[in-house]
Amino acid sequence: MEGSLPLTTFKVLTLNTHKGFTVFNRRFMLHDLREAVRGVGADVVFLQEVLGSHELHSSRQKDWPASPQYEFLADTIWGHYSYGRNAIYPDGHHGNAVLSKFPITSWQNRDVSIAGPERRGLLHCVLKVPQRDLDVHVICAHLGLMEDHRQQQLKLMCQMISQHVPADAPLIIAGDFNDWRVRANRVLDRCGVREAFVEHEGREAKTFPSRFPVLRLDRIYTRNVRTARPMVLSSKPWSHLSDHAALALEISV
Repeated sequence: MEGSLPLTTFKVLTLNTHKGFTVFNRRFMLHDLREAVRGVGADVVFLQEVLGSHELHSSRQKDWPASPQYEFLADTIWGHYSYGRNAIYPDGHHGNAVLSKFPITSWQNRDVSIAGPERRGLLHCVLKVPQRDLDVHVICAHLGLMEDHRQQQLKLMCQMISQHVPADAPLIIAGDFNDWRVRANRVLDRCGVREAFVEHEGREAKTFPSRFPVLRLDRIYTRNVRTARPMVLSSKPWSHLSDHAALALEISV
């Protein structure tokens, strides 16, 4: 951070969208989800399990959007977005997305799938903060369900950071880490990143299941930024929009 310049503060939000459906796929909630995300006033949104397309759902749901889910959610609020396709199946595909009010100058989706049918990715975007003419690196992550896979994916994440993120650049990593055993911090400490809720509240946030959060699955990690006001969004309407609670955080660069 460049000492004499005033800080620029913005808000980030991360959410596993569960493909726009409630728990057990009982109701399609993407329209309500869009309104809730808008209400937070986030400048950068990290999304996991967002659908790029799904022919079966689109034929059955009368209010299914004509555009991909990430474009529908971005709408007129977030003028820049990027999508990293991870899982492909006969009816369509889903992955991670970043919605941003700041220009996205470059992006890369890295496949970190380890073995078997489970497909995972890391979507790395570079945002340009105009007020500061500053590059901010963001990584939207969705890690595997198996501990061994997650450990390998965390090491691949550290490699990505080492190779593609300058040591002095602002960095934000957010997403669904599926880290119910709370072991990710040991690996990511080596990359110099710190988990925001641990720094402010002493523990990772409980985010799953959204109606009665018990497991600490979703995270926001940062490096070379200031953080404030971490929030878990788990009360209504959020508890009825997805199986994960959302997390929000203020960032200053």
